[in-house]
Amino acid sequence: MVRFTPLDSAVPEDATEGEGDPGRVLTVPNAISAVRLACVPLFLWLLFGAGKQSAAAVLLGLLGATDWVDGTVARRYHQVSTLGKVLDPVADRVLVATSVIAIVVRGAVPVWFGAATLAREAVVSIAVLLLASMGASRIDVLWVGKAGTFGLLFAYPAFLLGHGSAHWQEPVRIVAWVAGLTGLTLAWVAAASYLPAARRAWTDGRSGHRGRPGSREQGR
Repeated sequence: MVRFTPLDSAVPEDATEGEGDPGRVLTVPNAISAVRLACVPLFLWLLFGAGKQSAAAVLLGLLGATDWVDGTVARRYHQVSTLGKVLDPVADRVLVATSVIAIVVRGAVPVWFGAATLAREAVVSIAVLLLASMGASRIDVLWVGKAGTFGLLFAYPAFLLGHGSAHWQEPVRIVAWVAGLTGLTLAWVAAASYLPAARRAWTDGRSGHRGRPGSREQGR
């Protein structure tokens, strides 16, 4: 997944990896993705409805920490499905967009930081869709992208937890800024680093397509 979740992945993994019955709907990973998606309105209610900011921050931290669970379960237990390939990234992106915007509205992070986070997510997500539509081969996730994702996954709940005037919140905000600025920088470095890899993946994908039996280019 290109995720905030992990907020980082490029072209999706081979569709056949760990796949059982692609048409299945009632699977454990799909249930996990659905629960994570259902937690988005709960997060918003805790933050703005019930006024329980700390509880909202803890829930967001748990959702970020368990981001990898649904995909791992799907591959480990051969429950990869067509629905899961859509539901998992949709849940990730809804969670990312909603949480970042909500935390900006709450005033826990400045607008520029939230905008930079969402812009990076949008750039990578659009690139993934374009490469996939052009038949590009899979791009391996870079360690710098994983590190950036980890930093942001930690930073946003910490920003929310540290938003306030209590004495204990000041050091939490400092830690959040260190993790957030480091994570955002690494995330954009990873996005730039994917450019040559994306070019090679597109070339490899096009070459593979031309070599398939029945392709229009074959025999020219």
